[in-house]
Amino acid sequence: MNRFFQRSVGLAVIIIVLLGAGLLVWGIVVTDPPTLWDPVHLTLAGIWQIMYSAELPNLDIMAVALGLALLMVLFVVISERVVASRYRTAGSEVAKLTLAPRTVMERTRGVFAGDVTVTVLIPAHNEEKSIPATLVSLMQQSTPPNRILVVADNCTDRTVEVARAHGVDVFETVGNTHKKGGALNQALQNLLPTLGDNDTVMVMDADSQIGDDFLTEAVRRFTDDRALMAVGGLFEGEDGHGLLGQFQRNEYIRYQREIRRRKGRVFVLTGTASVFRASALRAVADARGSQIPGTKGEVYDTFALTEDNELTIALKSLGALTISPVACTVVTELMPGWRMLWAQRLRWQRGALENLGEYGLTPQTLRYWSQQIAIGYGVLALFSYFALILLMIFAMDTWVWFPFWLGVGVLFAIERTVTAWKGGWRARLVAVLIFPELVYDCFLNLAFLRGVFEIAFGRSATWKHVDHGGAKSETAKGVAS
Repeated sequence: MNRFFQRSVGLAVIIIVLLGAGLLVWGIVVTDPPTLWDPVHLTLAGIWQIMYSAELPNLDIMAVALGLALLMVLFVVISERVVASRYRTAGSEVAKLTLAPRTVMERTRGVFAGDVTVTVLIPAHNEEKSIPATLVSLMQQSTPPNRILVVADNCTDRTVEVARAHGVDVFETVGNTHKKGGALNQALQNLLPTLGDNDTVMVMDADSQIGDDFLTEAVRRFTDDRALMAVGGLFEGEDGHGLLGQFQRNEYIRYQREIRRRKGRVFVLTGTASVFRASALRAVADARGSQIPGTKGEVYDTFALTEDNELTIALKSLGALTISPVACTVVTELMPGWRMLWAQRLRWQRGALENLGEYGLTPQTLRYWSQQIAIGYGVLALFSYFALILLMIFAMDTWVWFPFWLGVGVLFAIERTVTAWKGGWRARLVAVLIFPELVYDCFLNLAFLRGVFEIAFGRSATWKHVDHGGAKSETAKGVAS
């Protein structure tokens, strides 16, 4: 990748976020300065004295902040709807996109390519302990896959023997040095020429288990809409790993909720479990090096740190229609320690920015640019919030209560609890306390900042490999890019 474009992406995010913050500061400066508040003294039960301020905050300042947030949300929502609508309707520019719904419908009109089939590819590197549960979840599907192929990549344990003992096929890579993407490219090079337009390929992590009706729903979707190119999974975290595991589960529950509200319009086709129409993968391989970045003939860009995110952008850049239905659930592995979580999120962030650098600013990447800028603005807001709280604590001799902001905090606690309700009482307890999750958010925000500044100042990404509980070797094991 061109180092100039790498750095320009990080710098662009930093500059735009600072401009947004500057605009908010300007809005504060031009408003009338607040008057000094006079807190009210109150005695409870004749023994406990408290002080509180019933004054409302400056409404002009709040209007400026709320206006900026609403403008950003409206911009993202409207731009997404415009792009989706264009793909579904006529237009010479859209018609040039190989996988645009209109193009696909015209190309396949009157052609029956057979019933929808599913071939599952499971890239595996030393997964002898985790792969049995994955294979069992596939065999228990209400609509079983037509074929399961374990892609054994440089395995030094018994992954190959364990897979064959479960009665599935095994493809062993030869000389692969490009990890997951390279292993899948080798398998797909042999597989794709044998598949028709109604044949699909599911790529699934070796440490994940899909819901019993995942494939039934995916097959139904592909059968009902021949313009649909990919069906992604909605992932949730496995049990265990203490408080850190609960933080991650709450995060994934809220992501599921968001995708449901978006009616399946997904940001990233998760690598934990996604199904692709074979014709879509062939189109990506053919477009590499010309319409989209990468090496011609390869489905996965092996230079991308987050291959799932990159493949999603590649498909959308060709006009592909994708969806993640509610019924397509998948349980995935969580990061058991803070160090591994840091490596995972830093990898996701670096990968996302590098992908934007490769693809530039296009209608298809506009949503991803907006997401990065919104995250950056949120990081600035969260750290400013903590800084102001500390400043107030050290500046005042006596604690003063602010009913207005307490009310806002209660509403926030209710929102956090409701959105994590599906996770059970532990999820609700962690959510209602607010501050533990805010600390977790700060940790993720630091990884975001590290990724932005690393790429902005030209630092190379290096990723170590460690043994993950004896079952895997990738520290930065990603589930959603």
